[in-house]
Amino acid sequence: MDRIWLKSYPEGVPATIDASQYRSLVHLLEESFSAFSARNAYVCMGRFLTYGELDTHSHHLAAWLQSRGLAPGARVAVMMPNVLQYPVAVAAILRAGLTVVNVNPLYTPRELEHQLNDSGAEAIVILENFATTLEKVIGTSKIRHVIVASMGDMLGAVKGQIVNFVVRNVKKMVPAFHLPDATRFNTALRDGARQGLAPVTATHDDIAFLQYTGGTTGVSKGAVLSHGNIIANILQGDAWSQPCLKQPPALDAPVTVCALPLYHILALSACMLMGARWGAMNILIPNPRDIPGFVKALSGFRINFFPGVNTLFNALLNNPEFAKLDFSGLRISLGGGMAVQEVVSAKWLKLTGSPILEGYGLSETSPNATLNPATLTAFTGTIGLPVPSTDIAILDESNAPVPLGEAGEIAIRGPQVMSGYWNRPDETAKVMTPDGFFKSGDIGVMDERGYVKIIDRKKDMILVSGFNVYPNEVEGVVAAHPGVLECACVGVPDENSGEAVKLFVVRKDPALTADQLLAYCKDNLTAYKKPRFIEFRDSLPKTNVGKILRRALRDEKQAA
Repeated sequence: MDRIWLKSYPEGVPATIDASQYRSLVHLLEESFSAFSARNAYVCMGRFLTYGELDTHSHHLAAWLQSRGLAPGARVAVMMPNVLQYPVAVAAILRAGLTVVNVNPLYTPRELEHQLNDSGAEAIVILENFATTLEKVIGTSKIRHVIVASMGDMLGAVKGQIVNFVVRNVKKMVPAFHLPDATRFNTALRDGARQGLAPVTATHDDIAFLQYTGGTTGVSKGAVLSHGNIIANILQGDAWSQPCLKQPPALDAPVTVCALPLYHILALSACMLMGARWGAMNILIPNPRDIPGFVKALSGFRINFFPGVNTLFNALLNNPEFAKLDFSGLRISLGGGMAVQEVVSAKWLKLTGSPILEGYGLSETSPNATLNPATLTAFTGTIGLPVPSTDIAILDESNAPVPLGEAGEIAIRGPQVMSGYWNRPDETAKVMTPDGFFKSGDIGVMDERGYVKIIDRKKDMILVSGFNVYPNEVEGVVAAHPGVLECACVGVPDENSGEAVKLFVVRKDPALTADQLLAYCKDNLTAYKKPRFIEFRDSLPKTNVGKILRRALRDEKQAA
């Protein structure tokens, strides 16, 4: 393959990475714990956790897990928001020689039951706020060991008690639950401190994570991510970031905003694990939907690295207190998960001085497959270039490469690509080509410089009288209207054209009318791309990562 993108790499970024420098993620983490022992690794709700403390706590929890008799590679679920117990649990599971199954804490009982049964998880670390969900399904699962954490567990004796009292009794955030055989998180740490931890000999081929896809395209499936997959992606992201991070003044210990949930692959890889390699401090945000609380948590810190999604950046920009923060140290703003809109990127750049660098990846690719160069100073409208040691092909329906500049399905090959879906060889066969490319389901084009641009997902394309309409394009235009806060568009059945474009809008200006917006669209979109219908909403359905769920809007219309 002619890797035309290499000529566009910034100076200092290598064409390939060498993942053999780490035997496993355990090796990477323990090296970090030793090298950065005195540094702060995390801060949450005013409590700092050093790398040395993370080492000690995860060692104790790993010993407790091993003492339960779990076989090497056994699956352990983690069901918590971004609290200090999360990185402790993940590090402990890996150090015990087990496999992490990240679980969305807002799952319904049906969704949790599916993931526990599909993964075969035998143990779970869960925040008590969500224990009532587990109670409803634990009887039909293989779960034998339950560790229940409380919000205040790692906040210190006095503050922890106060936080737990408020969470349980004032805010009523802990529904009653009955899990009589459960062990409290701090009890497991104390008991584990009296146990010995048997060293594990994990290799690149051992499974580190079962990372479940969002399920927006059907049944949620577990992407099998090995230690080697994750190590490769950490080193790819690190290599890509260095030209920016090395610019003067030198950064000793980067400060990262960890607002995306750690159960999501981007935060897990870019914040927790790449952060460990950097010796970075992560500011953990348990509830990023609480924008005032989020902004307050950032105050007083000089932020260097800020991963997020378009909706999060947009919400922050619309909070007046956010503009008062110190952005003088912000080196990299990374946008993923959904398309970054140019209007949002422009506002972010004006306020912070840092462009939002759009990247692209999936759970199946650990996640990064492409990134815009960290040295760029402006929005490109693309998802960037393939990262080191990665090939990107644009394929037609028969899996043959299309000519440069033509649209096709984005396919990815590299050391970060999963081996397949857990116990689903049929689903794996659908997405993997014989020569090792993962077919993403996203439609894109590559230009002569190697930059890739997403047009849209196959399933989201709207067919209007034989013409393809891609929602990202329509939404990008509408979002630039000063009266629009957020928008999404879907295809709805139409007697004359097969499908028509329907637009859902959350207004910034309450006086904005449908006629005004239609007139604006007429000026900016070809006739067949114009919305036929406009519906104003107070909010749009989103995943917990903040990605707008077009499918929910489509299904809603079909049900009606």
